[in-house]
Amino acid sequence: MTSIFVESPGLLTTVQDLGRPGFGHIGVSPSGAADPVSLRLGNRLVGNAENAAGIEMTLLGGTFAFPEDAVVAVTGSDFGPTLDTADLRNGKTIGVRSGQVLRCGSTRSSARCYLCVRGGISVPLFLGSASTHLLSGLGGFEGRALRKGDVLQIGQASATFEKKAIAPRVTNALLPRNVLRVTPGPQADWFPETVQRLFYSNSYRIGEQSNRMGLRLEGPPLLLPEERPMITEGISLGAIQVPSGGLPIILFVDQQTTGGYPKIANVISADLHRVGQLRPRDEVRFEQVTFEKARALLIKQEDLLASPEAIIG
Repeated sequence: MTSIFVESPGLLTTVQDLGRPGFGHIGVSPSGAADPVSLRLGNRLVGNAENAAGIEMTLLGGTFAFPEDAVVAVTGSDFGPTLDTADLRNGKTIGVRSGQVLRCGSTRSSARCYLCVRGGISVPLFLGSASTHLLSGLGGFEGRALRKGDVLQIGQASATFEKKAIAPRVTNALLPRNVLRVTPGPQADWFPETVQRLFYSNSYRIGEQSNRMGLRLEGPPLLLPEERPMITEGISLGAIQVPSGGLPIILFVDQQTTGGYPKIANVISADLHRVGQLRPRDEVRFEQVTFEKARALLIKQEDLLASPEAIIG
């Protein structure tokens, strides 16, 4: 079995696949790639199943040595990747020779990039997934972020190089947007029309304390006219909850699975990958769409990703 040697881990680098949905009722959040679309495309470039485990880097990338030949791809945000001294482009298949070193620096665009390798990262599965959940210390590589000196095993696969790239029309369709589309949350009617208008007409800044659990938003507070008792209930991925101080939080992949704060809105599935690319101090606005529109946008996105022309030779 081939391997990857971690010379430098970067700021926050973890092993992630597409997560473990379906266990919220027993208190286990889905986890998984913060930008699942980039991971899926990276896996397609190297010939893996879309759910194969890859390496997720946040804001500052790592340095990885390859003792054996490998086929890799870097997707997501532009971290200025290099192979030895040669610059690399995101979204293309890369043939790595034994002894070469791949480096990713600071982000030049959004929050996260992904390193996918043919065969996938081989780690023990927890509840059927290789994803790392940092708070619980479960999944991924020893349940934690990668450290200098870690050795990651690569699954069995041929290292035959095939030149592939993500089609420009796919890249263009998935570009970051500063407007996130949302549907009404289960307690949307708790918020007076004046408060809802405030939410949809203003920009919010991503707070410094944001992480994979949730993105804290800074901007006009959304205050209820009076406190209302609420029974703790299940929380969906992308829910925008409003705690007592009025500053919204977008609950994300490592979220708690239940909560007792009202939810004014929920980010639609087709925009969740964009949430995963938001950095502290980025600004976003929210646009309400119908449930029918949200479904149509997701179908359109999935049709685009599933198209044979999404990956070109």
